[in-house]
Amino acid sequence: MKMKRREVITLLGGAAAAWPALANAQQTAKPPTIGYLGPNSRLLDGQRLSAFVQRLRELGWIEDRTITIEYRWADGRNEHLADIAADFVRRKVDVIVTSATPPTVAAKQATSVIPIVFAAVGDPVGSGVVKSLARPGGNATGLSLQATDAVGKRLQLLGEVITGLRRLEQPPTGFASALWHRPRGCRPCSSLASMSRREG
Repeated sequence: MKMKRREVITLLGGAAAAWPALANAQQTAKPPTIGYLGPNSRLLDGQRLSAFVQRLRELGWIEDRTITIEYRWADGRNEHLADIAADFVRRKVDVIVTSATPPTVAAKQATSVIPIVFAAVGDPVGSGVVKSLARPGGNATGLSLQATDAVGKRLQLLGEVITGLRRLEQPPTGFASALWHRPRGCRPCSSLASMSRREG
């Protein structure tokens, strides 16, 4: 999934937990280091990466001058993520930046100390990245794909379009699962409690 420029800007501008770490690192002899953990390749993530670097410049962080960015790419192979995250921890980067659920979970499992800034995570609570959307806690913060109101509206529209719909199968994981995840306290969802749902 491609991330819009404004989402990257929101991610970086709102990641207040990460910037104190960078500021503290800047007081030392070497510039602070960001570990950028990409789930795909530089080619596929080019647009997102350009927006990321540009926003850093707007915030006063210039690559190879006031900040260092170490890029690592999993090339779509999730089995590489744990090793990449562990390498960042060994190198003692100041912040880890990720997108999508698998890289973020790998980073979270690798460290509870280094700040993690994530984007486009389907279910950060269910995947154990944060304690709650309102109060993430821990060392991770970022953007979730969850939208309580949107989930309810999707289900409601399905009920209106497909007459007599009584059963819905939800994918167990992945992007589609995040779109249909029903958080606790979702009023529109509770109004459809009569619709049975089977998780695939």
